[in-house]
Amino acid sequence: MVNQVNTSHRGGEQGEIPFRCSRFFSVGNKWYFSTREGFDSGPYANKERASLSLQRFLNIINKLPEISPTRH
Repeated sequence: MVNQVNTSHRGGEQGEIPFRCSRFFSVGNKWYFSTREGFDSGPYANKERASLSLQRFLNIINKLPEISPTRH
């Protein structure tokens, strides 16, 4: 399994940097990516294909309307 820690701020962030790791991981010779929503996607033949699929996923997610919490 390959994991890298990101220790930099993202745009607009302030304060302490939270723990982050790479969204990509491998099992055997197959590659996967994880989302913040807890979804793992794969297998892909290589990390480059996993990266392209992650970009497609993020493009779709960014086009969805934001869901506001409902109050009861």
